[in-house]
Amino acid sequence: MLTRNCFLLFLWFYFEQSSASPIHSPPQPQSRLGKDHPRSLVGPSPGRHGGNTFQRVKRGWVWNQFFVLEEYMGSEPQYVGKLHTDLDKGDSGVKYTLSGDGAGSIFTIDQTTGDIHALQSLDREEKPYYTLRAQAVDIDTGRALEPESEFVIKVQDINDNEPKFLEGPYTASVPEMSPVGTYVTRVTATDADDPTYGNSARVVYSILHGQPYFSVDAKTGDIRTALPNMDREVKELYQVLIQAKDMGGQLGGLAGTTTVNISLSDVNDNPPRFSKSIFHLKVPESSAVGSPIGRIKAHDLDIGKNAEIDYNIVPGDGGAMFDISTNEHNQEGVIVLKRPLDYEMKKTYTFKVEASNTHLDPRFHNFGPFKDMAMVKIYVLDVDEPPVFSQSSYSMDVDEDTPVGLIIGSVTAQDLDVGSSPVRYSIDWKRDLDSFFDIDPVEGTISTNELLDRESIAQHNISIVATKINNPVLSSRVAVTIHVNDVNEFPPEFAIPYETFVCESAKVGQVIQVISAKDRDLPPAGQKFTYKSAQDDQKTKNFTVRDFGNNTAGIVTLHSGFRRRTQELYEVAVVISDSGYPSQSSTSTLTVRVCFCDSDGSLLTCNAEAIFLPVGLSTGALIAILMCIVILLAIVVLYVGVKRQKKKETLMTSKEDIRDNVIHYDDEGGGEEDTHAFDMGTLRNPKAIKNNLLRRDIKPEAKAPPQSRPPTSSHESSDIQNFIHQRLQEHDKDTSAPPYDSLATYAYEGEGSVAESLSSIDSPGREGDEDYYYLTEWGPRFKTLAGIFGERSENLVTYFYFHGR
Repeated sequence: MLTRNCFLLFLWFYFEQSSASPIHSPPQPQSRLGKDHPRSLVGPSPGRHGGNTFQRVKRGWVWNQFFVLEEYMGSEPQYVGKLHTDLDKGDSGVKYTLSGDGAGSIFTIDQTTGDIHALQSLDREEKPYYTLRAQAVDIDTGRALEPESEFVIKVQDINDNEPKFLEGPYTASVPEMSPVGTYVTRVTATDADDPTYGNSARVVYSILHGQPYFSVDAKTGDIRTALPNMDREVKELYQVLIQAKDMGGQLGGLAGTTTVNISLSDVNDNPPRFSKSIFHLKVPESSAVGSPIGRIKAHDLDIGKNAEIDYNIVPGDGGAMFDISTNEHNQEGVIVLKRPLDYEMKKTYTFKVEASNTHLDPRFHNFGPFKDMAMVKIYVLDVDEPPVFSQSSYSMDVDEDTPVGLIIGSVTAQDLDVGSSPVRYSIDWKRDLDSFFDIDPVEGTISTNELLDRESIAQHNISIVATKINNPVLSSRVAVTIHVNDVNEFPPEFAIPYETFVCESAKVGQVIQVISAKDRDLPPAGQKFTYKSAQDDQKTKNFTVRDFGNNTAGIVTLHSGFRRRTQELYEVAVVISDSGYPSQSSTSTLTVRVCFCDSDGSLLTCNAEAIFLPVGLSTGALIAILMCIVILLAIVVLYVGVKRQKKKETLMTSKEDIRDNVIHYDDEGGGEEDTHAFDMGTLRNPKAIKNNLLRRDIKPEAKAPPQSRPPTSSHESSDIQNFIHQRLQEHDKDTSAPPYDSLATYAYEGEGSVAESLSSIDSPGREGDEDYYYLTEWGPRFKTLAGIFGERSENLVTYFYFHGR
């Protein structure tokens, strides 16, 4: 470095020794990027003792860069460089100043000599360079001798940072059985030192732990496999330690490490293997079809989908009775019953099961077949089973006229177990219809219990139960269908009621009606009806029956000239026979009415009644209408009679004493419209009441001669009349008074009354008041009672007046 600087200084003096330069930078270390910048400057040339003269000056060399070592640990400030101007004659007339980044705090300059020093230890990683400005001024006047010059101080890097793995630790995976050199992953370390200066940032990778399984590329950091056929089933996880060292890995370089966790991923390199060559299973014979009866398993050292196994039953002895499937969760082979087992038929089954991988890797076909085989032997266990019927269902036929108790069929069930228990039969009674049949409990024969009728029930469905005597809990059922065969027991009859007429203008041999028949019996195939006239009908020679041969027949006239006046109705007897066995026949009578028709044979009228009857209204409808009218009239008459009976009833229905003029009613009042029970005019005007007027609300009685009463003073009588009249007017004018049939009570205490009765109302036709003076003649025992009624000074007179408005 020193040799280079001296050489540069020599060249500078050689080319610039004849030129006058205002400022010259002394020889300093220069960076590789430094270059000279020749400039021309026109300005005053100061003289210390003379005037100012202007001359053209040329700057010789401007240094752009200075260098300072980072992390300087010396006791003195680190020397950076020196600034100098040609105008400085060494007489201390020039002053150097420094400004910019870190001027005064980090960097300082000697104002007289221009020497620059660094006051602090610098870190390139924090700030790689500093930009400063320098100027030379006259020390006396402070005038700038040259324009301000900018330069850079760069911090020169040293190897003070080790490489670092920013993403560690790493995790990677590589398939097992991979060849040598298979890429695994890449690790990267970074160095904070300056990569453009020296080897401080040049990193080299190496493996410290993990050999001989893996290797690392020294420049790129790529990790690759170093051994072939690494088996995951032997070792799955590997931990590799990688080192990154700067200075190109030379001695004295700094290093950093990281860990890489590498796992081997599985491949299908192992076939499934059964743990044993034969499996023994025991299965009860009562096992249901489709139920699992056992499990077997083949083990595969692989994992995941590489360990998925398919199980298959090799065709052979017993293979058709069973099926096998794979349990996806644990890769077991589940053996399922495919057909029912029967211990009495076969006690053992033997078959082979093959286990193979679902997903094969063609790279490992040379390892051998990826499947295994084992033997399965199944032992059927005997179970106490219910009886078994010889058929799954039974069907029987019986004629509907079969006598009661006749055997119509039988069912058979037997116990197939080793003990062979006897069986008892019964009918499962579910409905009343099941009572038509009975079964022998030992033999299983079915017989009729009631008479059968196909027209009512054509088919019977019953359930027969067979039960073991040794174990009644075990039973089985079978369905029995009994068809009731039809027996020709019903004669044929007309299919519909016919209303037949013959025109007065009918000709000989004319068909006036086509008839058909029906039969309630079940018609067998090809059943046929035949028609003919009755023997008695052939004598009349009016009509005959013509059989058409297709289960229909026609009524044919034998002569013409039918007249309503002569004979209006004719009866034709028709004999209908069926083709059943035994053949049944019946005689049906057809009524023929003589009617008047038009020229084309259309019906106009049949009798005089039709003229008066409305069109479309039958006689039955008219009778129903008349009956309704009669019923309505009867209801109206009954209602009127009841109303009249109520009006004639006597108002007074009680025979109790009426001296207080209290009348009992058993019905509600009629209101203003009821003018029969009371004289409304008399009730509204009490003054018009006459003494000789008889009351209509009570039963009249024989008049008794008036008895003598003690005289009453006229003053007291007028007082009572005024009081009663005043109260009567108040009730007559009261709009809030109760309805007309009401009871008003008027009470007044008179003075000096000589009456001996508490009831003082004197009504015409009433018996005389009771006289209590005779009590004094009854002896000392009635003296007190006679004094109460005969000697009291004040009597209470109460008048009751029945008021009806």
